[in-house]
Amino acid sequence: MDRASDYLRHMDQYQTFLVMEKGLSKKTIEAYSTDLMRFGLFLEKKKAARAADIDTGLILAYLIHLRDRGLSARSRARHLVSLRGFFKFLKNEKIIEKNPAQQVDLPKTGLHLPDVLTVADIEALIDAPDRNKPEGLRDAAMLELLYGAGLRVSELIRLAMTGINLEAGFVRVFGKGSKERVVPVGRLALNAIRDYFERSRPLLLKNRSSVYLFVTRRGSAMTRQSFWNLVGRYGRLAKLKKKITPHSLRHSFATHLLEGGADLRAVQMMLGHADISTTQIYTHVAQRQLLEAHKKYHPRG
Repeated sequence: MDRASDYLRHMDQYQTFLVMEKGLSKKTIEAYSTDLMRFGLFLEKKKAARAADIDTGLILAYLIHLRDRGLSARSRARHLVSLRGFFKFLKNEKIIEKNPAQQVDLPKTGLHLPDVLTVADIEALIDAPDRNKPEGLRDAAMLELLYGAGLRVSELIRLAMTGINLEAGFVRVFGKGSKERVVPVGRLALNAIRDYFERSRPLLLKNRSSVYLFVTRRGSAMTRQSFWNLVGRYGRLAKLKKKITPHSLRHSFATHLLEGGADLRAVQMMLGHADISTTQIYTHVAQRQLLEAHKKYHPRG
């Protein structure tokens, strides 16, 4: 049995269930069927039309595909509801082990996708702090590291002095569930951290000691809210039109790596994602870049 007929067979089973067990109207069943057929066409292009091939990452990729084709948040949410019902049926019938669509959040405004900054945006943001001031050196180093290693805000502000190895070029952080991971750090971020460590941190501490790498004038670690406010302020100083948050730099870290050809699982490890499907949401930008290049350069594009 080929992939397409496998998916269609499950669709037929589901339609029979909706008629016989749920007693839904013909119009409602037709709406579900239209959504599932559209998803089936997407799966054919991805060569993953067997139920066992479909994971959360593929569901996310499909919703991104719908967004890129102009569907509103409300329409994408309706498609997700259709997929949830279908995969719930397949799970109850023991055809699949878990519902891959159930793990995708359904906000009131529809699917939220990460904001991604351009490299020029990143450079403008990192250049915004005044490096003639101790706080400016610290903030520049924090922004460099946040983007250079894709850290979460909590990981950045709680980074210990023992968690950074300037010689080897990596940081050791404890992410969700206290899971430890080691992430490489680039040359520019390492230089900014060295500059902060030598010229700024002693001035901020004033002969006090702290286990944290990044400190305030009180000698304590920065709070999440304080850092969020700093990022927003530097975004305004850099005159960026997008709303900038610490998450924007983490999202951009992942997307730029994938655009450059990094392996998805390597990015998964650097981000500290337990499930690779969480990382797959970032592939939409890289995929779009390929499509644009094809249209621009291929003679039949």
